[in-house]
Amino acid sequence: MHLKSVLISITSIAASGCAAIAPITSEPPAKADWRLEGRAMVAAADQRAVDAALEVLRAGGHAVDAAIAAHAILGLVEPQSSGLGGGAFMLVYERETDEILVYDGRETAPASASPDMFLVDGAPMGFVDAWQSGKSVGVPGAVAMYKAAHDAHGQSNWSDLFGAAITLAEDGFVVTPRLATMLSNPRLRGVSRLDDNPATAAYFYPNGEPLAVGDIRDNPDYAATLSSLASEGPDAFYQGVLPGLIAIAAQEAPNGGGLTQSDIADYTPIVRNAVCGDYETYKICSAPPPSSGSVAQPLIMGLYERLTDGLDRENEDAFLAAFVDAQRLAYADRDHYVADADFVSVPIQDLVDPIYMDARAQQRFAPDAPSAPGDPGAVLRDEPIVDMWGRDATEPGAGTTHLSIVDFDGNAVSMTATVEAPFGSSRWAGGFLLNNELTDFSKIPEINGKPVANAPAPGKRPRSSMSPTLVFDETGELYMVTGSPGGNSIIAYVAKSLVGVLDWEMSAQDAIDLPNIIARGDTVNVEIAEANGQAAADTLKSMGYAVREREGENSGLHVIIARADGFEGGADKRREGVAVEILRDD
Repeated sequence: MHLKSVLISITSIAASGCAAIAPITSEPPAKADWRLEGRAMVAAADQRAVDAALEVLRAGGHAVDAAIAAHAILGLVEPQSSGLGGGAFMLVYERETDEILVYDGRETAPASASPDMFLVDGAPMGFVDAWQSGKSVGVPGAVAMYKAAHDAHGQSNWSDLFGAAITLAEDGFVVTPRLATMLSNPRLRGVSRLDDNPATAAYFYPNGEPLAVGDIRDNPDYAATLSSLASEGPDAFYQGVLPGLIAIAAQEAPNGGGLTQSDIADYTPIVRNAVCGDYETYKICSAPPPSSGSVAQPLIMGLYERLTDGLDRENEDAFLAAFVDAQRLAYADRDHYVADADFVSVPIQDLVDPIYMDARAQQRFAPDAPSAPGDPGAVLRDEPIVDMWGRDATEPGAGTTHLSIVDFDGNAVSMTATVEAPFGSSRWAGGFLLNNELTDFSKIPEINGKPVANAPAPGKRPRSSMSPTLVFDETGELYMVTGSPGGNSIIAYVAKSLVGVLDWEMSAQDAIDLPNIIARGDTVNVEIAEANGQAAADTLKSMGYAVREREGENSGLHVIIARADGFEGGADKRREGVAVEILRDD
């Protein structure tokens, strides 16, 4: 099994500071009756979130409505991953108009942010110190993103979207194994302040002991916050009392940051065009910068096509090495060039130019050689651009979730949400955790006299690996919805799902169950707990790669495929998700 040839061309992106890319201007073809109209599916990280989303769909809601209802519950039952105190990218397909839009709810740095905010006496803060600090807290964007998407697409009443989560918070929810295991993990407790901060200690460690599997945990503060959101809209979050509580929680944390009520009140979500490209007869669409998956995916796949050209298809080891090297090349470029395109120039068009990829494939690293970014400017125009930026030093975490939804009318949402590291910053306000998203910036702002593209700045959004993705077939109909949590490995996880379904013709679940192989930097992480994982690790080691064997990976893929006779869904067994299809008449 291997990837087939890929050549992805960017069709549109709405972000200032990027190379100009002409949008598609022809009118979309008239839509016939969708083959699966009357069916809907939700795949998410918790059954209770899926149930809430399905109830919204049964009542006539749009996929966007269902996503909001689901995420309100996910913020309660898996607070280690995402919530109201974090951010998200929501990729929305509106079938009637053929629009594919991205609602950017990424957190922003406060007005007090500076490029050297994570330096102490000229040296970068350690990750734990930065993670567990007030400096790490960005302005939460999830709620504002909810409202922007609902205003454009919603069919349910805004006030009706939070009822299930409010009831669960008031009555109490059953603690699941994943949450309990994380809370009792000695490694986490050794570095996190979750059991030291009074509010989080009382909530997660009642009587000094971590919540256990089967415990019932209520959250009246969260219920009150959601009730205010339901009745007042986002003003309840960005104006009034709550933003003051958020700002105080950040300011009073160790290494307290400069987040203020004014920063929170000034937050604005951004609506962007999706980045789309071709893979055989499919169109693959994802989120543009500050998300980096939209650059890394075409690079990985395009480079792999070039590195496998002419190889004997029976030589599985060579294909494995090509996939690893394609990742190493693509990750190096992504790490160097991608950042908030509203602040820096991101050469998206250059990085996916076929001529550049031809040249970049020739720069294949030896297994024991360090990875380094390429220079598309030098290749395409004899105008080097690599030294515009210093080498990046970003350390993203893995406190993230993903959900995939298709409603009865064929509208779809692929949404990835996060608080950054597990349990975010460990700071608490209004019944929810605050993010530590600003640690997604490079702590080193300048290297060898050159600024780092992903350095902090006031109002800037840190780079993200989140890659919510939609796939359309040759007729333009929705075919696949996918995405995953997992820090910077998200890029590799999502690519794996696309390869498994589109190239290897696997089921959604079989594609998800494939072992994860992540090749960022100079080490290849191989998930040996899954079938064929150990064989892959042994093969790569014999070739000279520095392999880190991992018993498990942090993926949480949720995939929906629109087959001819109904939806097929898959949920990553590495987490606790489910995928459920319903009929309109159920």
